[in-house]
Amino acid sequence: MIIELAIYLAAGALAGLLAGLLGIGGGLVLVPILSSVFLIYLDTPYIVHIAIATSLATILVTSIGSVLSHHRHGAVNWRLIAIMLLGVSLGGFLGGWSGQFFATAVLAIMFGLLEVLVALQLLMGKQPPPQRNLPGKLGLNSAGVGIGWLSSLLGVGGGSMLTPYFVFHNMTMRQAIATSSALAWPIALMGTLAYMIAGWRVADLPDYTLGFVYWPALLAIVSASTVMAYFGAKLTHRMPIKFLKQAFAIMLLLLGIKMLFF
Repeated sequence: MIIELAIYLAAGALAGLLAGLLGIGGGLVLVPILSSVFLIYLDTPYIVHIAIATSLATILVTSIGSVLSHHRHGAVNWRLIAIMLLGVSLGGFLGGWSGQFFATAVLAIMFGLLEVLVALQLLMGKQPPPQRNLPGKLGLNSAGVGIGWLSSLLGVGGGSMLTPYFVFHNMTMRQAIATSSALAWPIALMGTLAYMIAGWRVADLPDYTLGFVYWPALLAIVSASTVMAYFGAKLTHRMPIKFLKQAFAIMLLLLGIKMLFF
């Protein structure tokens, strides 16, 4: 149990740092790590479901520190968050609820493909045409529903798709990261609730779970990730983003390939 908890602490520290630094969700790191650890320590056919739900639950705590740090730097677009709140919340709940209808192998492949696509997008780093701007309220909420659904379904909180979406529409990288971090919270909240409800009466779940959320991993991860997310957010405003994006993209590519062969 000590080794297991040590792995969760290390994973939480890494995920928190990257979530605060790049705003693309610690779940991209946590889900592959938790899936591998759960294979060893948990006896259940719902390995990936538990990894995804637990990853979402950690975002509820981790994102608070990073959002506060970004807010102090004036980088969070709260008006945009108010506009998209309904869409991302609805999508977040639908994603968590629909997760029960996907087999573990399917979720693993979907997650792996998402990581590979995000990695390639970060590596290419194409700049959008200067005339492209964010759409109106209907367009933003439609995008919010879709992004919230897929993010919650795969346990990544939203930043992995919201940050590229905002940058695609000519928002500055730092503001995109900060705003995505804030929108990750309602997605994670609704997704976590949905995964808890969906797994409430599922048989063959291990001890210490509430629905699909595994509490020992959750508590260990957030104890490390909360602090590191705060420092990661501070580093965003001090370090060159290009190098960090490239290094993270390579790691995502490797983790994504691993999940494809889960």
